[in-house]
Amino acid sequence: MKWLKRKDSEQPKVSIEQLREEKLSELGAQLSAARQERGLSLDEMVLLTKIPRRLLQAIEEGNLNELPEPIYIQGLIRQFADALGFNGVELASNFPVASGSAISQPAGKIRFMSQLRPLHLYLLYIFVIVCSVSSLSQLLNNADLKANNNASKPEQQTSLKTEPNQSQSSAKAQPISDTFSSTKDNQSLQISVTLKASSWIRVVADGKTAFEGVLPEGTHRIWKAQEQLTVKTDNAGGVMMSVNQEKAKQMGEPGKVEEVKIAAKPQPGGN
Repeated sequence: MKWLKRKDSEQPKVSIEQLREEKLSELGAQLSAARQERGLSLDEMVLLTKIPRRLLQAIEEGNLNELPEPIYIQGLIRQFADALGFNGVELASNFPVASGSAISQPAGKIRFMSQLRPLHLYLLYIFVIVCSVSSLSQLLNNADLKANNNASKPEQQTSLKTEPNQSQSSAKAQPISDTFSSTKDNQSLQISVTLKASSWIRVVADGKTAFEGVLPEGTHRIWKAQEQLTVKTDNAGGVMMSVNQEKAKQMGEPGKVEEVKIAAKPQPGGN
């Protein structure tokens, strides 16, 4: 009888991997539902979080095998949740990162090891995640964007047109629109951008990617081409662009994705 009582009082054990799979599935379903309620696609979440699409999809589907180490997964969940308006730190803390062979599961409910650790160790985990995930996600995002560049669907494009002799008394820069043709025949095109706010930018010169990445606020860069330049950004209001050394203009509205093409004017045939 004593042996039977001891056996009945034992609590079921679950492995840390099972806990991670169950919690990832729960959190992924919650984030997926919130994203769809807000009418956002995974491609739009890539621009908001700078996390590759395949990792966002793996989180929503609870696919642990497609994700990196647990400590990085927790950071990815935090960024995903922050972009959807949740408290990312609080939500991500529910995903266990501690290692161990098994954890007790009393009364059918899981208690994660991270909840049993002292507060200062928990805060240390969060600090390490914030420092490491940012650089990791940026590297993964850049590699993923380049790999899927040719297969990606075309997004809304806006053309570029400059207006000569624009009044210098204008208080605000005007957005760039329509198609721009170089005013100098057989001359190289030149654009310069100045960042009013940190923004992701991709520049294609004569069909080749000249730059792709995030530029911080205050950055000033110049690119040249012979036939065509294409500039795309995820924050049009944060990018001031000047074409062939003319007055700089704002690419568009803050937070909006914009793409502009600048084409050289063809040389007239014959004299």
